[in-house]
Order: sequence, then structure tokens, then C-alpha cells
Amino acid sequence: MKTLLLVVSISIYTYASSQITLTKDDFATGGDTVRMSQTTDPTIDFASTGAAYTWDFSGLTVNSQLVKDFRSMSGAPTFVQFLFGPFAPSKYQASYYIESTALPIAQLTSFLPVTIDNLFAFTRRSADSLTSVGYSMVVSGNDVPFQSDTIETRYDFPLAFGNTHFSRGYTLVDFNPILDAKWNQHRTRTTEVDGYGSITTPFGTFNALRIRHDITESDSLYYTFPFIGATWIPIPIPASHEYEWWTNGQKEPILRITTNELLGNETVTAIEYRDIDRHLDAGINELEIAMDIFPNPAQNELFIATLQPMKSIEVINSSGERVLSVEANGTKETVQLSGLASGAYQVIVKSESGLGIKSFIKR
Repeated sequence: MKTLLLVVSISIYTYASSQITLTKDDFATGGDTVRMSQTTDPTIDFASTGAAYTWDFSGLTVNSQLVKDFRSMSGAPTFVQFLFGPFAPSKYQASYYIESTALPIAQLTSFLPVTIDNLFAFTRRSADSLTSVGYSMVVSGNDVPFQSDTIETRYDFPLAFGNTHFSRGYTLVDFNPILDAKWNQHRTRTTEVDGYGSITTPFGTFNALRIRHDITESDSLYYTFPFIGATWIPIPIPASHEYEWWTNGQKEPILRITTNELLGNETVTAIEYRDIDRHLDAGINELEIAMDIFPNPAQNELFIATLQPMKSIEVINSSGERVLSVEANGTKETVQLSGLASGAYQVIVKSESGLGIKSFIKR
């Protein structure tokens, strides 16, 4: 009985210790770039979660890719530097800025006689939080930056299973003197770390925290309208939800699913996941060739076999970086791994007819 209790105790300890904690260092900062794949699946299961859960999204198929560019503040325009650079109040000193869809530009330009381009959101990354501090846009050729009057907290650090937080954000966009118009954005965010466990995507398998954000937004526009005069009018914004799976050191979620809610029903509007370069310029249909690798896990050597002669072999680490590249000319090749650190990798094989991609573990 004592032996059984000891085994159970060790198992419980190992189980509990598999939970991870996220800090600011697991999130991107200025100068980082992160590759994400995008796909569609209206039936994807975004609701299932819990303690010690296993999520399997290995069947996701890439439709397109983007590289998120977390721009360093040193490259921001001078006027933007004044509001978000090192001389701004500390709470507004941004760590980076990135292209954003947080304001409904299409709706704005449908009402206003101006062009609006290049919307960027500014983020401050500190030891205890990740906050949204403001935006900038180009309005009819003019740079217009604006600080958020109430700063929204997107993440509280450290993040662990069971954590919750609530935050508000308020931003007033004044288009004067370019145009006598104003835009009000009110947002609320309720965040809960509602699961932990193991997630598998085409990028690999990781220990992860599952984070749910419930977001409501109430916007309004002030403008002098024909036949109405100067007035505020409400702009309807549907409630939205973000479901994210984060692991350590990947800068962005392993998977993010976004939904909009209408009459209590959620519709999936976006799916993106952390990935490597899938060489989509070669065509989606060329992503699959018959190949096999062994052993897996591997130690010093990885053997690769294909039906078509290989042209080249690349090994990509868990950060999406190419760490090994060799030429090949047969259907059987051996890759030397002794110079690589232990961890998760992917091997990409190119042939005349397309690509083959497999994940493996280096011991």
C-alpha cells in the first residue's frame, strides 16, 4: 500500500508540474518577426478545454501565411516618437508597434470624406503586463497618432492556469484639424486562463496554457451629417472572443481562434497558428510528397527515404529558424544531427514534384 501511495504521489507531482507559466519573455517585443499560417474551418472545436487537457489540431491545412513584424520604436516617425517613444510618460512608452485591424477602418471611411491607411497599434511590454497604449494612422496623407485615454491590459503576468482579469480601454480619435470629426472606442476585456495541457498542430506538440478573451466594444462617431447636423452616432461592433494556446518562447500563440457572437451564437472569423515557411509560392498542392524519417526521436543521425529523388533537405527549429541545409540527389539520405541542441524540429525535403515536411525530436 505504501508503494502504491508513493507511485500515486509521484504521478500527481509530475502531472501538476507539467503546467507551465507565461511571463513577458514569452511574448514578442520590438524587432521580432513571427510566421503564422492561416486557415478556415467553421466547425473547429474552440470550446473544449480544462485541466490536463489534450488538444489535437494536427489536421489543420494552411491556406495562406503572414509574417508578423513587431516593429522597433526606433524606426517610428518623429511625431509618433513624441507620443510613444522614450520621452513619453512611462505608461505610454511602447515596446513595439504592429499593423492592426482594431479600428473598423472600412466603416470610418464609409462615413468620412478622407482616406485612412496604415493603422498601427502600439504595445507596452513590462514585467507585469502587456498593454495597448494607442494607435497611429495615415489620414489623407498625414500621420495621426493618438494615445488611449484608458489603457487596456491584454495580459497580466505571470500567467498560470486559473488566472482571470478584467480591463477597460477607452480611446478618442480626434481628426482635427484635418477634418472636424471624432471617433470614440470603448472596449472591455475579460480574460481567463481556462485550460492547460498538450496541444498538437502542424507546427508540433507543446505544453500549453489555453487563454480565453471575451471582448465587447461600443464605438461612436461624431460628424456633421447632411440633413442631421453635428451629432454622435453609434457604430455597431459585434461581441468577439479570442481563444489562444500559448507555450514558452514562441512569441505568439501556437494557435489563435477568433469568433464573433450574434444572438448567443459564435461564428469563427479567423484561425491562425504558429508555423514555419511552407513555401506557398510553390503552390499549396505541392506541399505533399511521400517520405519517411527514422528514428524519431533521433540522436546523432536522421534517415530520410522518399519515392522521388531529393534535391535539398532543411532542418527548422521550434522558432522557425533554419539550422541545417544540405544538398541531396537520391531517394535515401542521412542527416547528421550531432551539432544540434535537443528539442523539437521539422525537416523539409524538396524534390522536383514538391515538398515533404515531417516533425521529429532531437535527443
